[in-house]
Amino acid sequence: MVVLQSIQSVLSIMLMISIGYLLTSRGWFDENSSKLLVKLVVKVSLPMLMIHDLLNNFNKEKLVASSNGLLVPFLSMAICYLLSFVAAALANIPAGRQGVFRSMFFNSNTVFMGLPINYALFGEGSIPYVLLYYIANTVYFWTFGVYEINKDVNSRYKKLFSIETAKKILSPPLIAFLFSVAMIMLGMRLPSFIMDTFRYIGNLTTPISLMFVGITIHSIELKNLRISKDMLVLCAGRFIISPMSVILLSFLFPLPPLAKNVFAIQAAMPVMTNTAIISKAYDADSEYVALMIAATTIATIFVIPAYRVLLNQFFGF
Repeated sequence: MVVLQSIQSVLSIMLMISIGYLLTSRGWFDENSSKLLVKLVVKVSLPMLMIHDLLNNFNKEKLVASSNGLLVPFLSMAICYLLSFVAAALANIPAGRQGVFRSMFFNSNTVFMGLPINYALFGEGSIPYVLLYYIANTVYFWTFGVYEINKDVNSRYKKLFSIETAKKILSPPLIAFLFSVAMIMLGMRLPSFIMDTFRYIGNLTTPISLMFVGITIHSIELKNLRISKDMLVLCAGRFIISPMSVILLSFLFPLPPLAKNVFAIQAAMPVMTNTAIISKAYDADSEYVALMIAATTIATIFVIPAYRVLLNQFFGF
């Protein structure tokens, strides 16, 4: 039953990704429209989805209890960041790629892949835990992730935190999260017509996110994909080390079964899309990053059913 559910969820996800890919091949989407979809998700639909689902699924007591859940993703990503140095050495990554490789190793695509996959597997109740992992992932990417990417082109780069970093971390989804937390702690609720509007627009997040993944895959020369040692090591980081660190930590910290499942799935997501954008902006090896995004995104489609069955054995959800 769990295997069938997982396969059907993955097939639905593949279909939405394929729609984005096919529409791009027909000329419906280009680089500008792709950027528009990103803005629509990150600045409009995702914040509205967060506010709607948090206010619907949490009260003050549940929110306080779930706040402990932040510890697991933060610790897991710290472990993976440290292990990324070992992985880069094992894979013999050249100097000009070590930073982007380490950034890809410990950061995952929590929004454009993680959110729709968790929603498909676990339903609306998964969204708050998706957001908790998103917070940790965002903090790590805009600090350690960007720091590592910058070191590829500037070996003397030493700035880890800055005002610009704080602005990037304080993104619209995080602001929406903080707004929702304040509303819940104060015992306040939004009028039903606003909540309905947020629900309708928030529901755009999943299909748009997955179509964007299809657009991204279309823009990459898949014929250049070759199985290599660094690709295998990176996949081991994304699909074995990262989720297994979450699973092991989940035995040490008391978390609801749903939170454990969601955190593990989030940890097993492909390379973060923003890694390619930042690599290009800083003149790092963005083509290498784009190929790894495509490889890990395609691999995710096959990994998720296996993890769904594994997690059912561990956590029974």
